[in-house]
Amino acid sequence: MSSITVIGSGNMARGIGARAVAADYDLQILDRDANKAAALAEELGAGEAGAVGDALTGEIVVLAVPFEAASEIVSLYAGALDRKVLVDITNPVDFSTFAGLTVPVDTSGAQEIAKAAPTGTRVVKAFNTTFAGPLVNGEVDGEVLDVLMAGDDDDAKATLAAFVEAAGLRPIDVGGLSMAHWLEGLGLINMAVAAESGNWGRIIKFLG
Repeated sequence: MSSITVIGSGNMARGIGARAVAADYDLQILDRDANKAAALAEELGAGEAGAVGDALTGEIVVLAVPFEAASEIVSLYAGALDRKVLVDITNPVDFSTFAGLTVPVDTSGAQEIAKAAPTGTRVVKAFNTTFAGPLVNGEVDGEVLDVLMAGDDDDAKATLAAFVEAAGLRPIDVGGLSMAHWLEGLGLINMAVAAESGNWGRIIKFLG
């Protein structure tokens, strides 16, 4: 059985954790508050739980934390990320205004996380254009979710794509990690529209 570690216990951790259970992956949930991790694992009905700093058991490691917290966590696990598939789902956004990204135009949150990660860590940007609610169910009005992925390591993207497909979703490879900037821009637009409309159950869907 394949394995995945989700760092965080918020709504996106719940959504991706639910997909991991649906995919029959071994699931580990870690949080700074081990009690919150345990509560989410119990809610999902599967998986082990612990505190940030515990050993990583997943071949895929998902950063389901705010962008501002990601680099610190990557540094904490510097000795344990070699050859792991590190999935950055963050959006570096000023959530008070939704006016733009908080990283320079020539980079992305994912690229900055990759710079902070040790050599050998295989960073993939994904899930930042999906909302937590639809992830729990895996579909909206009969349409499966599209998961857009960007990364420089083809094997890492293939590993993540296998998880996405097992979870009942559709992976779409958009190219190298430099494309993460545009995925984060798309995530910003999606969130801005959702905030304006009050509809956080929307999805971005590619037809055909």
